[in-house]
Order: sequence, then C-alpha cells, then structure tokens
Amino acid sequence: MKLVILSDTHGLLRPAVQARLEGADAILHAGDVNTPAVVEALRGFAPLYIVRGNNDKDWAASLPLDLRFSLGGLAFHMVHDKRDLPADLAGVDVVVYGHSHRYAQEVRGGVLYLNPGSCGPRRFHQEITLAEMAIEDGACRVEKIVLPHEP
Repeated sequence: MKLVILSDTHGLLRPAVQARLEGADAILHAGDVNTPAVVEALRGFAPLYIVRGNNDKDWAASLPLDLRFSLGGLAFHMVHDKRDLPADLAGVDVVVYGHSHRYAQEVRGGVLYLNPGSCGPRRFHQEITLAEMAIEDGACRVEKIVLPHEP
C-alpha cells in the first residue's frame, strides 16, 4: 500500500506534488489546506484522510480537528498541531501532524511520529517536503521527499 502524506499546502498543489499522488492508495493531509479546490483535487487522486488546520477557516468547518483510522493494518492518529494530540494514544502505530513546516520523523514508545513538512508555498526558508509511506505486512517504510523550490 502506498500512502502520500502532506501538510500545509496553503492553497498550492504543485505539479511535482500531483505527480507523486499518481498511483497512491490513499492521501493523508495534516491540515492548512486553505481552499476547498485543493481538497477536491486531492480527492481526484485517491481516498483522502484530512484534518483541519489553524488556517482552514469557515469553509473547512466540516473537517475534523483530529482523526483516527486504520490503513494497511496500522492505526493512525492525525492532527494539525502536535500540541493537540490526546494524552491517550493507546493502540496507535503512527501519529501524523503538520503545522511547523519542518519535516520530522521519530519513533517514541513504539509510535512513529511523522510531520511531512510543507509542500505549499515556501516559507521560513524551509525545504519543500512531503512523505511517502509504503505499508507491507503491517510494517511501514517512510521516505522523505524534497521538492525543488524557486530561487
């Protein structure tokens, strides 16, 4: 199973990101989408799991602030800002979050914490990143994808 994990697109769905979405079995977006057009475009590629970010305003009122789901035998919990994670993550294998625009990946207490960074407009001189996850037999492999940016 191939997952493409995004966050902080801020209204921009780059062609390089769209190319990565081809063939995805599911897309995870950790918030700050900024426009319903991006949501609809993402839904055209694969099933979409999405949460609302701090910049997603009235149009996004129906998007959840956090989301628990299972894919490929793994239990996921997704929020925009990791400060909003619940205290009880029992049974969760992977936490996906965004907000900081910085890629982060670490295992704590047997749980993978993954921030795919931002693949929207470049801000704060950060890299433009997303993550691809391959799940096979209940185990996952994550690849950080760095996209080129304009000078």
